[in-house]
Amino acid sequence: MSPTTKQIVQINFNFSGSANDLGKEFSPFAEPIARVPGLLWKVWLMNEARKESGGIYLFDDAASAQRYLDGEIIAAVKNHPKLSNISAKTFGILEEHTKVTRGPIEKPIPA
Repeated sequence: MSPTTKQIVQINFNFSGSANDLGKEFSPFAEPIARVPGLLWKVWLMNEARKESGGIYLFDDAASAQRYLDGEIIAAVKNHPKLSNISAKTFGILEEHTKVTRGPIEKPIPA
């Protein structure tokens, strides 16, 4: 089976300082990220014990995902003094398999 045109983006990084402080610093980014063209949803990730954080994103297509990765928000992440070991990966989705396992790949209901 070939992947759909929808794209998953996985971003991970390490952070210094407390998870609570990082969460407060990232709070103002939630609304701008929610308005990114082509973004269907984002799940914010935090592993406080390992000082790792990141996100899993679902985009309508590869072009939207790439615009996000090349944009201002990710540039700010890359230049953030408390973040290191930043990685970003993109994946297609095996839609039929994902539907069987109830993966949230349909368009979300607007908030």
